[in-house]
Amino acid sequence: MAAAACSFQGALVPSISHAQKKFSLDRISNGTIIRKNASSSARTYRKGITKCGISLEDFIGGDLVKFDLGQWLSDVEEHKALAIYSPHEGGYEGRYLNRLRYKGYHFLDLSARGLGDPETTLTKVHPVCPAHIGKQPIARWYFPPEVDYRLSLLPSNAKGLVVWIIEAKVLSKAELQFLAILPSLRPRVRVIAECGNWRKFMWKPLKEIAGLPATGEQ
Repeated sequence: MAAAACSFQGALVPSISHAQKKFSLDRISNGTIIRKNASSSARTYRKGITKCGISLEDFIGGDLVKFDLGQWLSDVEEHKALAIYSPHEGGYEGRYLNRLRYKGYHFLDLSARGLGDPETTLTKVHPVCPAHIGKQPIARWYFPPEVDYRLSLLPSNAKGLVVWIIEAKVLSKAELQFLAILPSLRPRVRVIAECGNWRKFMWKPLKEIAGLPATGEQ
């Protein structure tokens, strides 16, 4: 029985032939692979060059320092409504949000999926039907315009109100067009709409995304 067990275990461990022992890797150093032939002293050198794109941000913390924050502030003041595209992992848009907060802006955060009609919700008195469990009659409550109500609550030293809309990629073209012209209807309002994702944080004028002519064009 012991002999059978040994032979069975020996069958599980294949023998290494002389041809498999012939070549072996000696070392890998500085991108050079030295391959040694057991039967001769000849060696084959294979050189590989690896290039890494290194910029100044890699040495000072690219995730913490954003060199385009000045351009971001000037574009918010110039266009007043921007469509932003952030990386999928998220977190980058917080740097730009905080910079607007430091400048004195207050925020109204909304989700496009439950927004309804943007014009009615933001600038008009709109009805809201609360959920019920079937044992009471359906009620309808009327709420004031979201933007006008928040503007009335701004302190005197506030610079303005930023309407930050997440998941704006689900909005139609007509709804994006209204958000693009909202700062012209309410001069103290700025609009930031998250319209999608990209490899890095970038933004465009919302009028360009909605198909409206830029400021100054007919």
